[in-house]
Amino acid sequence: MKKCDSVVILAALLMLTVGCANNPDQIKIPKDAAEMTVDFSWEGIDACTHESPELRVSAVPEGTAELRARLTDISLPEWNQGGGKVTYDGSGIIPAGALKLGYNGPCPPPAKRHTYEFSVMAMDADGAIIGFGKARRSFPPKN
Repeated sequence: MKKCDSVVILAALLMLTVGCANNPDQIKIPKDAAEMTVDFSWEGIDACTHESPELRVSAVPEGTAELRARLTDISLPEWNQGGGKVTYDGSGIIPAGALKLGYNGPCPPPAKRHTYEFSVMAMDADGAIIGFGKARRSFPPKN
């Protein structure tokens, strides 16, 4: 390999590393955001599908117009599991299958278990975060 090629590859890797370290998609939760409780179960959810489980959210603050949910593979956080949003109807339930666009369900390697975390944000009509909660579960679930 030519010396020039090595420099170009090194520069590209450095830019990629810095770009990943300063993730502009990183969401800042305001200190005054209400603390919500999130619960869910993987029961009935198959691996490597786009079918989201039902999420149960309590202590949702008054003024919530929308709930946004995101799934993170804690065992492999660089993998984008995506999420979605729903209009808040006051029930505290994000129905199973509601996270349609951009949601990738749990998909650990064969015979492995990973820990996944759903984080849920309550958004007001102006798009400000007014509540936040999260819950973790392993997939596949223990029988």
